[in-house]
Amino acid sequence: MFRVYARRIGLIAGLTALAGTAFLSGPAAQAAPPTPPSAATARTYLSELTVSAEGSLTGYSRDKFPHWITQSGTCNTREVVLKRDGTNVVQDSSCAAVSGSWFSPYDNATWQAAADVDIDHVVPLAEAWRSGADNWTTSKRQGFANDLTRAQLIAVTDNVNQSKGDQDPSEWLPPVSGYHCMYARMWVQVKHYYGLTVDSAEKSALSGVLNGC
Repeated sequence: MFRVYARRIGLIAGLTALAGTAFLSGPAAQAAPPTPPSAATARTYLSELTVSAEGSLTGYSRDKFPHWITQSGTCNTREVVLKRDGTNVVQDSSCAAVSGSWFSPYDNATWQAAADVDIDHVVPLAEAWRSGADNWTTSKRQGFANDLTRAQLIAVTDNVNQSKGDQDPSEWLPPVSGYHCMYARMWVQVKHYYGLTVDSAEKSALSGVLNGC
């Protein structure tokens, strides 16, 4: 009788552990970029940004923002973000993601293949160039393009990222309106940290979003 009871206790413990594991690897455990400042802090940051008309794209090239660079071992920045933002991601010996799932908060879509996912620069490289990065060193532009410390890189649906292009928030916001506040907080954090400018339409759009958070 005691052995039956012990087996039951063991079974219950095993199921409890299994349930815990399943919970941790499910949507509730979805990883994400570093958390940006609160809306209140973002509003303060926004007020501190220099307002200036956008510069030109003269001389711009994505090659002037070297990416994706090696982060550790055989893993480059894209692969690190895929692992960070995905669920149950398995990588091969070269660090390529061979399985897993990725939830894109821009459009609430989930993908099972890494090829369907882009790593979005929240503040696009061309936007940064027009906002002051044209005067940076290549080293600083490389740091910007591979920034894992701030909320500048995020795994999202590829065609949604492509529809964004290099537009700022006065021209484009994620299709999911519930993500606008987070997106604005991310955008402002990056521009504030790097001392980039905002144009008047961009600042107005960001203010509208942040005031509604």
